[in-house]
Amino acid sequence: MTKTSVEPVVVPRQARRRGLWLSVAAVVVVLAASGFVTLRLVSPVPAPRIVQTVPRAYAIPGVPPVLPWPEAGQAAVEIDGLGRLGSSGGSRPVPIASVAKVMTAYVVLRDHPLRLDENGPTLTVSAEEAAAYPSQLASGQSLVQVVAGEVLTERQALQALLLPSANNIAHILARWDAGSSDAFVAKMNQAAAGLGMADTRYTDPSGLAPSTVSTAADQVTLGRVAMQVPVLAQIVAMPQATLPVVGPVRNVNTQIGKDGIVGIKTGSTDEAGGCLLFAAEISAEGQRLRIIGAVLAPGPNMADAFEATRRLIQASSGLPHKYRVVRAGDIVATARGPMGRSTTLAATGDVDVLGWPGLAYQIDTVTTMPRRHIAAGTHVGTLKLTASATAVTTALQTTQALAPPSRWERITHG
Repeated sequence: MTKTSVEPVVVPRQARRRGLWLSVAAVVVVLAASGFVTLRLVSPVPAPRIVQTVPRAYAIPGVPPVLPWPEAGQAAVEIDGLGRLGSSGGSRPVPIASVAKVMTAYVVLRDHPLRLDENGPTLTVSAEEAAAYPSQLASGQSLVQVVAGEVLTERQALQALLLPSANNIAHILARWDAGSSDAFVAKMNQAAAGLGMADTRYTDPSGLAPSTVSTAADQVTLGRVAMQVPVLAQIVAMPQATLPVVGPVRNVNTQIGKDGIVGIKTGSTDEAGGCLLFAAEISAEGQRLRIIGAVLAPGPNMADAFEATRRLIQASSGLPHKYRVVRAGDIVATARGPMGRSTTLAATGDVDVLGWPGLAYQIDTVTTMPRRHIAAGTHVGTLKLTASATAVTTALQTTQALAPPSRWERITHG
């Protein structure tokens, strides 16, 4: 038998390399696909995207009110927590007389806070301050008598400042707080800037100087903040107080208790005319509200300021009413999930706002949508309507179920 020899197959080197690379590529593809799938599965499911379907703002319908503004001077009125009712007389800074003492008291209480039941630290009248009293009295200033070495508590000094409107106590408090009147005035202007009172400039702590100027709008801003200081609000509502040397003193704001007035400060000079920064409490729709207003120089006397204030308060008191913006069940937003799925969000309760025609509320949808399956009727956030410092809310719930994507959908669609 003849033997047959078999020659070995010799694979060219280039072909061997190509095969090796193809094998490696196949492994890479498999690993990449596996990693891609794993990545798709472990990546977090995107939260549903919320699209608000109601307007971003709501203005109470109707003709905005026009208050009985004084014919002269400036005035501005707001309802605390809701917004401004308007203003008159422009925005040119004018002298404000003793209304400036509101900022004096505000800065002192900011630097030396008092509790409602606290008298606070003491301050002593210097010989120089006592010696100035006769000449100050002769110039016709508003003062309280002081003597060298007299000791006043912080509360008593603030009562002397705000009730009989003592100019000399304004300077005594300034020296006690900051070392000098000039240093204290710098603090007053810093505080005004911090509150956004861009048209206000203080040059003395009492307001006697006609160069201490402001606007009705700026003073309303200050009045709102000042009345949030409990001790300050408590003192300006007092009809009288008793001081160590002078004895009983009365509040020169004779309107306390009338038309709901609970403060805050009068001011009157030849240059400023009659001025009043006022706060009054009213009731509307079962709620207690506070009107903050300022009238600057509606006439030469305080009687003019008091009359202008009375008319503004009475007109403002009847303005706030409730308006229904949203009813329970109203659709206010859509939640769009992955894969084109969606559900709508409905208000769970009625939403009534307090205000007057023209007052605007901002509308926001605040949600905490889960990434898992969301059943119909799930509470997923709130609808919030805001005007100034007032907010009204209602809960939101889904109207249909919203399912997350399946594992296959996550792999194939990402």
